[in-house]
Amino acid sequence: MINWFQDQASGLRRMQKTSRVQVIAVTGGKGGVGKTNITLNMASAMAAQGKRVMVLDADLGLANVDVLLGIRVTRNLSHVLRGECTLDEVLVEGPQGIKIIPATSGNQAMTELSPLEHVSLIRAFSELQTPTDVLLVDTAAGISDMVLSFSRAAQEVLVVVCDEPTSITDAYALIKILSRDYGVFRFKIVANMVRSQREGQELFAKLTRVTDRFLDAALELVACVPFDGNLRLAVRRQTLVVNQYPQSPSAMAIKQLAGKALSWPAPQRAGGHLQFFIEKLLNHPVAEQDAWSE
Repeated sequence: MINWFQDQASGLRRMQKTSRVQVIAVTGGKGGVGKTNITLNMASAMAAQGKRVMVLDADLGLANVDVLLGIRVTRNLSHVLRGECTLDEVLVEGPQGIKIIPATSGNQAMTELSPLEHVSLIRAFSELQTPTDVLLVDTAAGISDMVLSFSRAAQEVLVVVCDEPTSITDAYALIKILSRDYGVFRFKIVANMVRSQREGQELFAKLTRVTDRFLDAALELVACVPFDGNLRLAVRRQTLVVNQYPQSPSAMAIKQLAGKALSWPAPQRAGGHLQFFIEKLLNHPVAEQDAWSE
C-alpha cells in the first residue's frame, strides 16, 4: 500500500506545474456552529470575484449542502465509490456557478469507509478534471477519521466556533488532535453568530487561553460573523445571504472573509499522508475556461 502511495505521489510531482489550487477545510468539532453556511457563502463570494470554486460536502453520511441550496441531486460520492461514475460526473452547479460535490444522507456505510474505500475516494480526486481555483471542504461534525483526513489534506484549516461552552470545548479537542497527533499547527478561527466584534475577540481569547497553555498550535482570528436574522431568512428560502441580502451584517463579514482567504499564500509543496491528493490539486493543468461552464 505504501509503495502505491509513493508511486502516485512521484507521478504527480512530474506533472507540469502550471496552476495552484487553494484547499481550505472548514470544520468546527461541534455540529450546529454554522460551518456549512460559512462554506457556501464563502464559495459564492469567491466566485463573484471571478474564482472557479468547488465545494466538497465531506459530511459523507449526513450531507446537507444540496438541501441548503435547494438543489436536486441524482448522483453523489457513493456512486463514485461504487465505480458507477467519475467525480466530474457527480458535480452539480450552485449559485454564482460554484461546483458542488454532493455526498449522501442517511447512509451509515459512507461514514465507515474501509482503508481501500479511502484510497478509492482519494484516487477519484487525483483524477478530477474540472479546473478549479479554490476547493472548500465542508467537513462533518466531530473528530472522525474522515474529518481528520480532510483537515490534514487541506492547506488551511478554518475552525468555526460560536460562544457556547460545548463549541469551544469541541473546537479545542479538534485542534488538539490535529496538532498533537498529525502535525497541523496553523488554524484560522471564525467566531460565528457573535453580537459584536468585541464578543468575537473575547470568544477567540477564551479559546487561545487553553491552546496557548497546552498546545503547540498557532491560532489566528480571521473573521467575526455577527448573528443576523437575514441569514436565517436566507436559509429558509434555500438561498445564500451573500446573494439574497448582500448588505446585511453577516454577508458583509463573510465577503470580507472570502477576500481575505483568497490572499492566503499557497504552500510550495504538499505534505502528509494524502500527499498525492494535494499535489494533484496543486499541480492541476490549466484547462480551457469553457470547460468550467459546460
